[in-house]
Amino acid sequence: MASIYDIQGIDNAWCPGCGNHAILGVLKSALDELKISPENLLMVSGIGQAAKLPQYMKGSYFNGLHGRALPAAVAAKASNIGLTVIAESGDGDMYGEGGNHFLATIRRNPDITNIVHNNMIYGLTKGQASPTSSEGIKTNIQVDGVFEHPFNPLAVAIAMNASFVARAFSGDLEQTKEILKQAIQHKGYALVDLLHPCVSFNKFNTFQWFKDNTYYIENHDISDRNAAFALAIKEGKLGLGIYYKNDGRAVFEEQLESNKADKTPLYKRSADRNAKLDKLIKSYI
Repeated sequence: MASIYDIQGIDNAWCPGCGNHAILGVLKSALDELKISPENLLMVSGIGQAAKLPQYMKGSYFNGLHGRALPAAVAAKASNIGLTVIAESGDGDMYGEGGNHFLATIRRNPDITNIVHNNMIYGLTKGQASPTSSEGIKTNIQVDGVFEHPFNPLAVAIAMNASFVARAFSGDLEQTKEILKQAIQHKGYALVDLLHPCVSFNKFNTFQWFKDNTYYIENHDISDRNAAFALAIKEGKLGLGIYYKNDGRAVFEEQLESNKADKTPLYKRSADRNAKLDKLIKSYI
């Protein structure tokens, strides 16, 4: 089905069969159904194969430094609170190089959606282990196998009281679309850890591996933080669905005094207001 986000004449650098193709398609479908126009959307990404996604869809995007997507996304939302802002990149970019920004963003709770393409490997740099790589997986760099326990982004996010935490799988398009729609509609920081295969450099966590090692969460109260944390640290198969949602947290950009007084986008305000807001934002960093 055609999307208002479709763009022609751009060569796609992803490998055939890469889960990023499915993520691109399902994200465009979610945005279409939410009736969010390209003019009102800003995509922000870092560096990596996943970070190329905004280049393959119509709209505005900021492609920044490795691991630095989140601070740019927060600044954009604070400067124009009417925008729908989505920060997306891979597990290495967001949880590795960007790990400190991941923590800071959860703490501040800006109204942005954070989609992390989690293929459990560094794809752009030819397949070394990432923070989420499974124990025992062998790569061209980790020739004896990964011996560290993988980083658990959902447990960390819930422990820090992130206001929306979910996990999806790119092989299940309808379920993933619904999770993305709820994340985008949520007011506050929304994490979607989106599992998908890297067909070129991760021969362990294949499409079939994800099908065999995931399940959908049932009969779970998403407002129960303790239950959500218990699910996140549960050993064995990875649960898919919404783990936790907290609608009671204050949103970062709405606490800025300048935005309380004037919701006009920053670039439309007077030079005096710009200087005042800049000083205020810096005081939070």
